[in-house]
Amino acid sequence: MRILIADDDDISLLTLKTALSKRGHEVVDVADGTLAWEVLQTADAPPLAILDWMMPGHTGLELCRMVRARKQGTYLILLTANREKADIIQGLQAGANDYITKPFDREELFARLQAGICIIELRQSLEIRVRELEVALAQVKQLSGLLPICCYCKNIRDDKNYWQRVEDYVSTNSDARFSHGICPKCYETVVEAQIAELMNSPAAAHD
Repeated sequence: MRILIADDDDISLLTLKTALSKRGHEVVDVADGTLAWEVLQTADAPPLAILDWMMPGHTGLELCRMVRARKQGTYLILLTANREKADIIQGLQAGANDYITKPFDREELFARLQAGICIIELRQSLEIRVRELEVALAQVKQLSGLLPICCYCKNIRDDKNYWQRVEDYVSTNSDARFSHGICPKCYETVVEAQIAELMNSPAAAHD
C-alpha cells in the first residue's frame, strides 16, 4: 500500500521508511507539512498517512483538520512525543484515526498500520459495491432505454429483434412479476358486453 510519511526528523523519517519498505509498502516521504499537504491534495494521494505532530509548514494536527475539511477519507496516524491524554484526545478530535508515540515500538507500529489497512480495504470494497449497485439500479430504472412497441398488438421488440408481450419483456429484464386482473373500464366495456352477448345468444334463449 502507498503510505505517506511526513517528519522533519531525518532519523525518524529514515527509520519509518526502511521499516515500511521492508514490509512491501510503497513509501512517499517528505520532511515538512507543506510538502505533505501538496501530496495529500493530488488525485492519487496515498490512502494512509503518518504525520509528525510538530514539523515546519503545517503541523500534523493542522494537516488532520485540513484533510477532514476536504472530506477526504485518508487514514491519518499522528506521530507524536506527546503522551498526555489531553494531547491524544486533541489529535483524535482534529481528525486523526490513530496515533503512535515517539520513540515508537515497531510491533505496535505494524499492528496499528494493519488496523488502518484493514479499514481502508473494507472502505474500498464498500465503495466498489455501492458503484455496482448504482449501476444495477440505473439499469433497472432504464430497463432498456427506448422500447419499440407495436401500436396494434402492443408487443415490444427487444435488442435481438424479437417481439414479446410487455409482461414477458419486463419479467426478463427486471425483477418485476405480473398478476392478472380486470380493471373497471375493461369490465364494463368487455366483460359485461360478453356476458350480455351470451345471455342474448340463441342457445341462452333456448335454455
